[in-house]
Amino acid sequence: MSQPPSAQQIVALARVKAKPSQREALQDVLASLVAPSRAEAGCLDYALFELREEPGTFYVRETWTSQEALDFHRATPHFQAFARRFTELLEEPIRLIPLRPVPRPSLT
Repeated sequence: MSQPPSAQQIVALARVKAKPSQREALQDVLASLVAPSRAEAGCLDYALFELREEPGTFYVRETWTSQEALDFHRATPHFQAFARRFTELLEEPIRLIPLRPVPRPSLT
């Protein structure tokens, strides 16, 4: 049985939309972030998805142990290299969608 997330954990979806001509370039950059992000001490989950109905719209499912871990991630060289390319690659700013767990009903 998995443990419920702690109150400090950050669980979010990052919505990242490519400029029409930059879909493949953005996909490559986002894919290159997965392994180094997963290797960060505070990363519990980091997975990349593309919206089926809207090619070029990507979601990154992220879980961090704390806000400090997420802040550290944003300051890493691999994320900063991506940030320097926002204007080139992104149709709109990244939208970070914070999530909260919904408790499952007790089956007693």
